[in-house]
Amino acid sequence: MTTSPTAGSLWRQHILPFTLLLGLLAAATLAGDFLLHRLNLVWVGRYLGIPGTLLIIGSLVYSLRKRKYISSGNPKTLLTLHEVGTWLGSLMVLLHAGVHFNAILPWLATVAMGVNVISGMVGKLLLGRSRQHVLGQREHFQLRGLSRPEVEQAVFWDAVTLDAMTKWRKVHIPIFVVFAALASGHIVSIFLFWGWR
Repeated sequence: MTTSPTAGSLWRQHILPFTLLLGLLAAATLAGDFLLHRLNLVWVGRYLGIPGTLLIIGSLVYSLRKRKYISSGNPKTLLTLHEVGTWLGSLMVLLHAGVHFNAILPWLATVAMGVNVISGMVGKLLLGRSRQHVLGQREHFQLRGLSRPEVEQAVFWDAVTLDAMTKWRKVHIPIFVVFAALASGHIVSIFLFWGWR
């Protein structure tokens, strides 16, 4: 059985950068939480959920533009703002959550947000590039004179990886809805039980 001479290139060129960006989010969260505790600024984390949530909500302008609910704004610029806003907003919300397990609703919202961020990053960083990669590999092998079955065999693992990622992307919107519902419940409970005096 022959394998693609670029076996693993889909991993190196597309999945690895995605993994590193996700790892950077985790590392920044752990480092930020450590610093807040080390500097006795844990109270700051309590309030980071507010700007973090506002950044995530603001980043939804891209989704509204993409689905033509609004017509203003450059889609490419809005996409960049969406990506940066959700990444920074997620970082702030994760710092807000910290490593404390004192309530189930906020942690369910945090987990849903994490899954949503991952699926969004899959859509942005992996799917488009990976689709182009697989198409490019197919063309490359066809130009080398391989038959269709040989081409399909040569790109088999890349195609399987791409197919799995395509299915994963479909959870992005439903998970966002779950995240929004859980986050709203958390926010409402904060307003109900906050010590306003």
